[in-house]
Amino acid sequence: MYPGLYYKSYNEDDQPNLLNLNMSKLSTYPFSLLPTTNLDLSFSTWDFNNNNKRPKTSSNPVQVPVAEAQHNEPTINGARKLRFRDHIGTYKQRFWATEAVDASISIENYDSSDGTDGMQLVQLLISCAEAVACRDRAQASVLLTELRARAMVFGTSFQRVASCFVQGLIDRLMLIQPIGACSSRVATTTTTTTTTTVEWDEALSLVYDACPYIQFGHFVANSAILEAFEGESLVHIVDLGMTMGLAHGHQWRKLLQSLASRSPALRRVRITAVGSNPDRLIIIGAELESYAHTLNINLEFSVIATNLENLKPEQVNIREGEVLAVNSILQLHCVVKESRGALNTVLQMIHELAPRVLVLVEQDSSHNGPFFLGRFMEALHYYSAIFDSLDVMMPKYDTKRAKMEQFYFGEEIKNIVSCEGGGRVERHERVDQWRRRMSRAGFQTAPMKVVAEVKEWLVKVVSCEGFTVGEEKGCLVLGWKSKPVIAASCWKC
Repeated sequence: MYPGLYYKSYNEDDQPNLLNLNMSKLSTYPFSLLPTTNLDLSFSTWDFNNNNKRPKTSSNPVQVPVAEAQHNEPTINGARKLRFRDHIGTYKQRFWATEAVDASISIENYDSSDGTDGMQLVQLLISCAEAVACRDRAQASVLLTELRARAMVFGTSFQRVASCFVQGLIDRLMLIQPIGACSSRVATTTTTTTTTTVEWDEALSLVYDACPYIQFGHFVANSAILEAFEGESLVHIVDLGMTMGLAHGHQWRKLLQSLASRSPALRRVRITAVGSNPDRLIIIGAELESYAHTLNINLEFSVIATNLENLKPEQVNIREGEVLAVNSILQLHCVVKESRGALNTVLQMIHELAPRVLVLVEQDSSHNGPFFLGRFMEALHYYSAIFDSLDVMMPKYDTKRAKMEQFYFGEEIKNIVSCEGGGRVERHERVDQWRRRMSRAGFQTAPMKVVAEVKEWLVKVVSCEGFTVGEEKGCLVLGWKSKPVIAASCWKC
């Protein structure tokens, strides 16, 4: 049993209850299996490749005969007007149709009887999300009670990802108002105990060491930056967020190694870190300067203590003759807001700096849709793939994996599921959406010529099968069993 992981349930007294981690209850259900029996596949599948777009439907609108509707319900041209629950039902059936298609790939070689518990867990999760979306506290509370008994931190991959979604649903349910309630309160933050900074830092380091996702972004970014700095003597890197403050500056250690061996004319390297935690960044900078000294590289490290939304071009001290590169690893999605204005301002500011290359690495998923249930479905699909990859890479009862899942990925899930407004910062978007945003800001795609190198690198750092690397309209995408996870792209002014 992993100490320190607990869940606060929603009940009458709002008192925290420990999550049941009884190991005897663990099953062997693989998430990739979703039985296709009793599913109506006449509905079109959910289009996961289009961000924030309405799902594909037939040209004929869904109608219910007036005879089947209540006499006092509004009608349009002889058909009952669709209500909110009708739209939820349509979303749910499309999700099942898509999952059934995914399941058909592996169902032939698997005994479906072993997946009964997992299938019921999926159904419970979606039913609970529907109840929460409709602000039905009574129904959601009943379903959450059963979900807490089934979703275990050390269970199967889907039981583990379900435990994170259950926590998010609990947080959201505790913050929303029942239908008809008069209140201006908006759910912006969670109310249950959150992960501490120390726990999150440890989980981030574990994710970097054990998973290829962040390392993939660093490898692609460094390759693009090295190409941009070829033959230059004065180079300057502006790092937005320093990979969320990842300790020791791993990305730049590897870049400095490459610069020391490939750039004999190099005279000076400057790294400017942008972030709201200057103390952490200063520590990283001191370590990097000491490391650069061992490589005989003149490194100057500076910090701009601000968030991205308040960063001004004049704060970035660009000196004459320098070649500038801007690096953003899993950062810009946090600036995306409902108004879209904040991100546009940041991109325009970066464009004013006129970097030779801007490297953008982001989660390739649609977690910024306007409707809660759509985000929930997409997030469930996305994080199930990540947890499935962890299932292959790490032992079943590894506490390190539990920390990664609960304190890093779990925090992302809870933010997507439970928060709204300014509190929802995990606003991941698809590659196509980022391409449109970058083009509107005046950037052009810079061709990436490292596909073969990335595939060779992936073979070296990952010992298991299942990870894929592909190119999509100039972007490199790392996925798990063809499900996109992380996308990297390069841009020029």
